[in-house]
Amino acid sequence: MEPATYQIRPATAADRAQWDALWQGYLEFYESSLAPDVTDLLWQRILDPAHEIECRLAAAEDGSLAGLVHYFPHAHTWYANPVCYLNDLFVVPGIRGGGIGKRLIEAVVDAAKQRGWSEVYWHTQQHNKVARGLYDKLTGGTDGFVNYTIDVTARES
Repeated sequence: MEPATYQIRPATAADRAQWDALWQGYLEFYESSLAPDVTDLLWQRILDPAHEIECRLAAAEDGSLAGLVHYFPHAHTWYANPVCYLNDLFVVPGIRGGGIGKRLIEAVVDAAKQRGWSEVYWHTQQHNKVARGLYDKLTGGTDGFVNYTIDVTARES
């Protein structure tokens, strides 16, 4: 199916089972797992219009879902307006490279433009070559920053 035949739209309560399959696929790709209550909390946040986390889905004409993107705005020390962190992006493996990932990212960029956010940014693993090819085309390449993380829940006091 051509990427243009997929509608990019917000998640609805009826999408839970299919969204969950995509979410689990995303977690498996990154060799991660989460407790079910964390996934339930994410889903509640996605559906809560007062919460900053948003989700867009790529839906085929038959209602099947082919991809997801999660994102949220936050304040930034260098901009007066919020910036947007694109937290998660996933497309079903069998149709990757067909333009759905690009359309999901463009949906986030469109939301950022409409809301006056200053930039959209994201991270990926260095070995994620297929996705990085798309990201390089869309952005012109990395910004040169290296990401560091401290898991405060795993540290002893």
